[in-house]
Amino acid sequence: MDTLLKDDILTIDVLSGLAKRVATYDRENRFFSEDFEILKKGGYLTIGVPKELGGRGLTLAETARLQRTLAYHAPATALGINMHVYWIGVAADLWRSGDKTLEWMLREAMAGEVFAAGHSERGNDLPMLLSTAKAEKASGGFKFTGHKMFGSLAPVWTRYGLHALWADADGGPKVVHAFMPRDADGYKIVETWDTMGMRATRSDDVVLDGAFVPDKYIARILPAGGVDPFVLAVFAWALVGFANIYYGMSQRAADLAAAAVKGKKSLAVSRTMAYHPEVQHSMAQLMLTLDPVGPHLEQVARDWSDGVDHGATWPSKIVSAKHHAVEACWKIVDIAMELSGGAGMFRGNELERLFRDARCGRFHPANSALVHEIVAKTALGIDLGEQPRWG
Repeated sequence: MDTLLKDDILTIDVLSGLAKRVATYDRENRFFSEDFEILKKGGYLTIGVPKELGGRGLTLAETARLQRTLAYHAPATALGINMHVYWIGVAADLWRSGDKTLEWMLREAMAGEVFAAGHSERGNDLPMLLSTAKAEKASGGFKFTGHKMFGSLAPVWTRYGLHALWADADGGPKVVHAFMPRDADGYKIVETWDTMGMRATRSDDVVLDGAFVPDKYIARILPAGGVDPFVLAVFAWALVGFANIYYGMSQRAADLAAAAVKGKKSLAVSRTMAYHPEVQHSMAQLMLTLDPVGPHLEQVARDWSDGVDHGATWPSKIVSAKHHAVEACWKIVDIAMELSGGAGMFRGNELERLFRDARCGRFHPANSALVHEIVAKTALGIDLGEQPRWG
């Protein structure tokens, strides 16, 4: 297992405690409340806040390694926490670059506020860039109407990061990015979260019905389809975070598979099944799939953290890293399940849960279709914003 332990955050005792609660959260479809409070108390929610503002000042590369370790022990906890961590990382990166417009987010995070993501919508495969939700200018702010999905951290968020289309804005349609306080009027959380995997994230729907957000919580207003450093940073922090979570799960599945075959026997084999040639072949396939993922993720995260200028190729690099990690995870967990034999089918087996959790990786943005579009257009020199999109 790849580790980067901060002795006062992800201690061995903390991680073992998280791991012990995973099965219960999953079985009861319950939010990871105890994990959340432990991580919050330990300062995990402010690891990305610059040191000058009271945080630990971790970069994307450093945060990604911690998220990988967290996911090895508690995947759904890591995924839920990622939604807060990436917002703080975005604000911190902008702050370090000289853009202090989101410093208030960093200060609110230090004061205990919890940020969540409200980007997913039915009928929109370009989250952040377009929206099925509606933004209307109002006195002192904006009103938002729409239906958001996959709102992780539903029981605990205090600032809900959302975006919506301002259709009648001067100069053409614009996307408004905002953070809705939990005490706002005009919205409701609908408890829809009963899913095959990542159950402890409690990613319930949020229905906006004229929800008012004051101007002080408006983060950006951009032309529809437009990308600026804020939007690009969201993709970097969110997707590299997703990628490392599923990489951590892959590492766990590999360890479980190895332990299973080394302890598995058959009457027709004189030693354990670890000496069976086909078992060895499958284990080799697993490791050959796993080994390239870490270096790929490390390179992308380091380049981002070091400010490497990849220009217009950054979106391609970000989505390909996420795609590589989640596709590898699905294959690795599937092989691990084969190696475990029938025992992996049972609900009490950790691989059974990992199998369900691993499938969720393909649902996170960018999905496979969008990844292939971005990577291909970038390689062919086609502007990602060119219209018509196809044909």
